[in-house]
Amino acid sequence: MRRQVSQYDKIFKENIEAVIPSLMQNILGITAIESEELPDDIQHTKERKPDVLKKLTDDKGKTYVLQIEFQVADEPKMVYRMAEYYIMLERRYALPVEQYLIYLGTTKPQMATRLNSTRMKFDFPLISFAELDYNLFLRSTRPEEVVLGVLANFKDDNPEKALQKIVQRIEVTATGSFSLEKHFRQLRVLAQLRKLEKKLKDLTMDSISKFVSQERDVAYMVAQEKEQIKFVTNLLSKSDFSADKIADIAGVSIDFVKAMQQKLSSGNQ
Repeated sequence: MRRQVSQYDKIFKENIEAVIPSLMQNILGITAIESEELPDDIQHTKERKPDVLKKLTDDKGKTYVLQIEFQVADEPKMVYRMAEYYIMLERRYALPVEQYLIYLGTTKPQMATRLNSTRMKFDFPLISFAELDYNLFLRSTRPEEVVLGVLANFKDDNPEKALQKIVQRIEVTATGSFSLEKHFRQLRVLAQLRKLEKKLKDLTMDSISKFVSQERDVAYMVAQEKEQIKFVTNLLSKSDFSADKIADIAGVSIDFVKAMQQKLSSGNQ
């Protein structure tokens, strides 16, 4: 689970700057007139790194610190972490602090959003991505936003139809094969959160293959190389074939076979 969470975090870090303006406008209802990046290390007695941290002036003339956290896991003690952020941010910048937690899980979050103890009262707004209309993301002209539609609410569309619309919109908005490959790969990772990876694979294989050469897919290349190594190693160990013949049978270069041959010889010494 930790490895999966890090994958999701990586995707949001890659896409964050592209999606934040639209997210603020369409989901948080914030119209920013001025925006300034703030250092994301908050150090006093401990270090915290918010996902999004900006100093904003909105269209109502209010200036404040905006903090947004993206959360995959339903963290029972998240309210304490958000309270720590709030205190440290207010202390450091001496400005009002507005916080939002955007929950990316598919189940209804159970985490507390309010503290109500004798000495402290605190709360923060939680937005569940699964309740947002995915058409909001389909309307975007940025593939970084479109890909997030897989985590939203498909409304009246079944998963197959929704996935097809998302894939088609990525095809329209992505520029060049590198962008297409990157965002299709992100879509495959995020689809795992909705348990839609098989539907995505079955539904979009032909569509994706039109734009993304399978031989260029990193996961495919790694798997292919492992199979080639295994096949060539078996031929070297269990046959009298020459390096040229093994290269021809396995569909690899002679240098590849010789490298495997040398590796086997070194291992046997």
